[in-house]
Amino acid sequence: MIVHLLKCFGAAPGGGNTALVVENDHGSETARQQFARERQVSACVFIDRQADGGIVLDYFYPHTRSPLCLHATLAAAHVLLTAPCAPATLTVSTAMRGQALLLVRRAEGMSHGLFIGLAPQPSPAVMVEKYIPSELMGQHMHLLSPPVIASVGSPKLLLEVADLTTLRALRPNLELIADWSALHKVNGCYAYCRTGENTYEGRNFNHLDPALEDSATGVAAGALAAYLQQSLRLHQGHVTQQPCLIDVQYSPGEILVGGMVQAST
Repeated sequence: MIVHLLKCFGAAPGGGNTALVVENDHGSETARQQFARERQVSACVFIDRQADGGIVLDYFYPHTRSPLCLHATLAAAHVLLTAPCAPATLTVSTAMRGQALLLVRRAEGMSHGLFIGLAPQPSPAVMVEKYIPSELMGQHMHLLSPPVIASVGSPKLLLEVADLTTLRALRPNLELIADWSALHKVNGCYAYCRTGENTYEGRNFNHLDPALEDSATGVAAGALAAYLQQSLRLHQGHVTQQPCLIDVQYSPGEILVGGMVQAST
């Protein structure tokens, strides 16, 4: 087994959301879940090389297996595309749903020219009653737009709040979010606000432990771009003291999600 510890989407050198990339592991799903739980890193991705030459990515959070995690995918892209003689592009698939992902290394450099290409995905048809956001967030919520579920492979409930003060002060009911998400086949809530022209800041609520709040959530950035139908730059990680920046390039039918990747020391 080879394990790589990487930080992804950092807004500055040394920062980012941590992911473990595991190669040459042949453990069961149960063993992989135990590995992720013991490491207590926000996400682990296992690279499985198939007999036909294909590559499958299998994602685990400390508390559950996931259909898709883009910061872990970005970490896997770093491992797969920055090795000697590695290709500039590579198509892989996800373990749970077989979703195709295009890994892209651009000329900007080995550490920050990485993008993931993927298509918008169908979202669960859920009627989100007006009281639901307030219950999930544990306080009265005044949203600037109706709540919506959008997906690039891991559906998120998107909640647009008024400003940064409101966003950064949120202390949601994480157990209720987990229960509601499981019931409706949604992977947590993403609260966000607009901070400028095509720029936003957000927070992801999916983990049960507040200490494991994501510093960067690529699937939410992609979902937000798909919903808004525009390219954007998304800041995250202020509350976790790991400032991150996700660059999303939108075109109909394809979304590119990218950012900085560097080895963690």
